[in-house]
Amino acid sequence: MKIATRGSELALWQAMHVSAALPVPSEITVVETEGDRVQDRPLAEIGGQGVFAKEIQHHVLHHQATLAVHSAKDLPSVTVSGLQIGAWLPRADPRDMLVGSTLGDLPNGARVGTSSIRRAAQLLALRPDVEIVPLRGNIRTRLEKGQRLDAIFVAAAALQRLDIWPEITEILSPELMLPQVGQGAIAIECRVDDDATLEMLASVNDSATEKAVIAERSLLRVFGTGCSLPIGGLAELSGHGLMLRAMVAAHDGTRILRGSASGDEPTQLGSALARSLVERGALALLADSDGE
Repeated sequence: MKIATRGSELALWQAMHVSAALPVPSEITVVETEGDRVQDRPLAEIGGQGVFAKEIQHHVLHHQATLAVHSAKDLPSVTVSGLQIGAWLPRADPRDMLVGSTLGDLPNGARVGTSSIRRAAQLLALRPDVEIVPLRGNIRTRLEKGQRLDAIFVAAAALQRLDIWPEITEILSPELMLPQVGQGAIAIECRVDDDATLEMLASVNDSATEKAVIAERSLLRVFGTGCSLPIGGLAELSGHGLMLRAMVAAHDGTRILRGSASGDEPTQLGSALARSLVERGALALLADSDGE
């Protein structure tokens, strides 16, 4: 069984984690993606979320690999025709982390590194005095570049998986910094007609992660994209089924719409919460933000 993945340290960790979970032998095939090749432009300019997935998905669709392993946050909200997400592995910490400083210790006019429009908007809402510095690259590259800044953002799950523990960090609560849809989750894709692989993947699927991320992706689907717009979403299991939180922001953080809802059916829950945000002016907010 061939597993297609990106070649970054984190992506390889995830692919090996998937390989270890599977009940059959497998080998890993590294695929270079557009997002890996183009490091000097924002992701939104080169295609958004799909830039880390398209070439990997192409390998599976054309029978060059059996499975594709992704960070769920890199996947567009609409699944590619001919493919199916066959399993979600148990989710790691979905929250964002500030490295180099705590939020309260950021100096006035601090320079904070991130290329995430979502993170930037939420930070500016809390600290309009900071300067956002574009920052791309793998985890270790960003940490190295971050030494010349006051702080940088990373996903908590990335550092935890790679066992990297910088000296000064702060994990930000979802109330302050709502994470990207799918953050912390690993998605495994295969062909829709590969019944044997789908049956095998069902044995490693984590149903709690599946329900949560499906709700988040359903929310995102209403808006059509992810990393090119300041939208966050996080679903968690509670005593009342799923509890989904969402936010839509202006790029400069001056306006933020937040909402939450609970329910049992993930797809309906995500769509309903998104529609309620639209009714409150989310689309107009995003349109105004794009024009600024």
